[in-house]
Amino acid sequence: MSDIAQDDAVDETVEAPAADGLDAVDAPVEPAPADDITVAPEDAEEAPDTDAAAAPEATDDAEPIVPPAPPKPVSPYDKQGDWYVINSYSGYENKVKMNLETRAKSMHLENRIFEVVIPMEDVIEIKNGKKETVQRKSLPGYVLCRMYLDDDTWYAVRNTPAVTGFLGSGTKPVPLSRREVERFLGGAEVDEEVKAPQFKPEWEMGDSVRVVVGPFADFNGIIESINLDQSKVTVLVDIFGRDTPLELGFTDIQKN
Repeated sequence: MSDIAQDDAVDETVEAPAADGLDAVDAPVEPAPADDITVAPEDAEEAPDTDAAAAPEATDDAEPIVPPAPPKPVSPYDKQGDWYVINSYSGYENKVKMNLETRAKSMHLENRIFEVVIPMEDVIEIKNGKKETVQRKSLPGYVLCRMYLDDDTWYAVRNTPAVTGFLGSGTKPVPLSRREVERFLGGAEVDEEVKAPQFKPEWEMGDSVRVVVGPFADFNGIIESINLDQSKVTVLVDIFGRDTPLELGFTDIQKN
């Protein structure tokens, strides 16, 4: 074969198009199948919340959770021993309490004389024209003692300075009942509501007082009546030579 023929053959070989190659290059890229695309549709239902699904549904029949009630305080009546009332000289209650506690220790009676108490209560007093809540002895001249009564404890109490004896009829002291103990010292049978302090005026009917406020300030008068529920008094004041009753509040007067 001549050189010219060979060149023509080479040219034909080079210029011959590859059908498969052209089809692969020019063919448009097809999109991936829909199964391979993980785009969630807008109206697709949300996946259920596993925590919400696990929680039980509230129903009308479900019982509300009630916190446990706080324990009630122990009544002083339920403690060891019995409660007895001891007479003392008026104004010596604190001294009797201290002396009896000291004697119980010195005589080694702590396991039979347990407690000495002076009952107190809240009362309202008028001081400088103002109401003040203070504590007063609810049983002046008496002291309560929790103890086992026998010859030794009886002797210790009876020979305590400023003690005049046990309260009770007969030769043998009688212990207080539950109601009496809880009335003086508090306890289960006492009304749970907090009672308002009682007012105990420093004056009585017939006392001479002075009006400290209002148009009749500095007038003197005599207390004719006292109304504790309304905190008012009726005072007879000499006005122009005549006794005139004035209704005044507890804070409107002072004792002369």
